[in-house]
Amino acid sequence: MTTPDPDQTHNSHAAVREAQPKPTKAGPGQRVNHANAAREFLQSPVHAESHDERVWAMRQRRDTAAETIPEWEALRDLASQIKTHTLSHLDEYLEQFADNAAENGVHVHWAGDAADHNRIVHEIFQRHGVKKVIKSKSMLMEECGFRHYMDSVGIDIVETDLGERIQQLDNEDPSHVVVPAVHKMRSDVSQVFSKTIGSDADNDDAHYLTEQQRQATRPLILDADAGMTGANFAVAETGGFVVCTNEGNADLSANVPNLHVASIGIEKIVPKLSDMGVFIRLLSRSALGSPITQYTSHFRKPKDGGEMHIVLVDNGRSERLGSERFWSSLKCIRCGACMNTCPVFRRSGGLSYGATYTGPLGLILDPSIDAYRYSNLPFASTLNGSCTNVCPVKINIHEQIFEWRKVLAEDDMLPWTKKSGLNAAGHILSSPKAYRAAIKSAHSALKHLPDWALYNKLNAWGQERDFPDVPEQGSFHDWYRRHRMAGSATAATGDDE
Repeated sequence: MTTPDPDQTHNSHAAVREAQPKPTKAGPGQRVNHANAAREFLQSPVHAESHDERVWAMRQRRDTAAETIPEWEALRDLASQIKTHTLSHLDEYLEQFADNAAENGVHVHWAGDAADHNRIVHEIFQRHGVKKVIKSKSMLMEECGFRHYMDSVGIDIVETDLGERIQQLDNEDPSHVVVPAVHKMRSDVSQVFSKTIGSDADNDDAHYLTEQQRQATRPLILDADAGMTGANFAVAETGGFVVCTNEGNADLSANVPNLHVASIGIEKIVPKLSDMGVFIRLLSRSALGSPITQYTSHFRKPKDGGEMHIVLVDNGRSERLGSERFWSSLKCIRCGACMNTCPVFRRSGGLSYGATYTGPLGLILDPSIDAYRYSNLPFASTLNGSCTNVCPVKINIHEQIFEWRKVLAEDDMLPWTKKSGLNAAGHILSSPKAYRAAIKSAHSALKHLPDWALYNKLNAWGQERDFPDVPEQGSFHDWYRRHRMAGSATAATGDDE
């Protein structure tokens, strides 16, 4: 899919020239500090407000679209059941898919990890003398660091999705799985295009910018030696796969060059072509609130005179499939609905997660890729459950976020500050007497201590907001004892247990 016009529904933001926020990225071997990166994003208030409005609008359109389908919940149930069944028999369906694809004249390859994927594709390109490649948007290839690897071996990769191309030209990762440049405003895009393709820096009209990019990219598409796509779904019954876009860029990447390479995660398998009637109805409605993507392209065999390769990629998926707590994350169809509803993602921006997968999806996928680097991410959630409520395949996302917190604590992966704070909170919250004593102490401190003692670097809460006023009647427990327990033995003895 693609990025809609960034400011088409928010013209009040379009005239404002504010520098695009660039959250600090964690270096190699370092933990991603989501809180600090989010704070840097929020220092650009116009961008932050625009991002929140834009992403929330997709959630609202999703709800409107869902309400037009009386059997919406039945579709979600069925999609979840199909995914559960497929993942429970994944080895069988993968073999069926590979056999049928081979019968269709497709070369099938198996990649154990990201390095395998990049090596296999590089070898294919070497055999064909490929130097210029066009590709459709693929989160799997982002996950594998594919474009950076190709840059290192002298092969030029051109993104054909508009949002992904914007991010490529700005040397940024995608900030959303469906709308990669959703954090940018038109003024940001005009600056990026001015520096990279020579457009007018002062013209941020969406139609002008789109046409400038089309004129700059079409010659690169026509001159490409190979094309690459991902896949939204791979059908075991036929050996074919389906790619959903709103720009038709997958069709260009697959059909203009004679060589087509498709990178497909092994979890994208579904048993039958008829299953598409379930997933296609859910995908775009969940993502953008539209009934269907503009292009739902089915690929089964090479074009006449062409050659097609499929690389089936594991990269940790088999290990995750064996996890009792986290296997169901493999059901994900990458619609981004969980991101659109998440209050943390909407206000912090996707780049603050420092990972390929952002938002609630990233919170349950990224630690399985690198637990240390992404150990802070599962705490970037309120656990409100809205992500689970909108997931079209009913993944228990918020429960998995909580489970990851437990795993990281058990494996001693937490920073000492968080570990110390959680240990202290655990001792207090596990004892009613200690908890009530702490509440009384806090009330007294809020009433009598000066601001400099309350609002400092040690108090993360107070850095962004004021403490609430202390209630005159004290805590609820105090009120309950006075009004409901008067004369009882508990009230007389003061026994809190």
